[in-house]
Amino acid sequence: MANDKLGRPSKERDAMLRGQVSTLLWNGKIETTLAKAKSTARMAEKILTIAINSYEDTVKVVKEIKGADGKKVKTEVLNDGPKKLTARRRIMGYVYDLQEQRKPKESITAYKARVEGINHPLVEKIFNVYAPKYAERAKQLGQAGGYTRVIKLGQRRGDAAEMAVVELV
Repeated sequence: MANDKLGRPSKERDAMLRGQVSTLLWNGKIETTLAKAKSTARMAEKILTIAINSYEDTVKVVKEIKGADGKKVKTEVLNDGPKKLTARRRIMGYVYDLQEQRKPKESITAYKARVEGINHPLVEKIFNVYAPKYAERAKQLGQAGGYTRVIKLGQRRGDAAEMAVVELV
């Protein structure tokens, strides 16, 4: 939570929360202690709110691209607007840059074709999957927030720490 120190110095605590938020946004669900779960949920809500408030800000730009025959061809490209660019940079400054993994029994060429042109898969997932989904949900319910859920699991064997699951709703 806001003032939870989680038994760590600030650098370690910030690194741990960044890792947990990145993993939560990548996988959609993590299991951790209750105090860490609450802090992780709070930071994930902030990241998602930043993305939701700016994901529609795009600008059409005409660029000249060389074709296969060597001639220049004008094409329209959608670029991030200033609001979305700022949000993207803020999110990239907080979350870790997790990379797409090869699926079992996936060939190298299929993997390369699937990830071609994606430099920051987690940030793309936040803007292309989560932001539209939660913006639509906010319109339907008439409220923003509530993107994460913390479910208590009980005590962990060994040290009796209160465990919880954080998941995206």
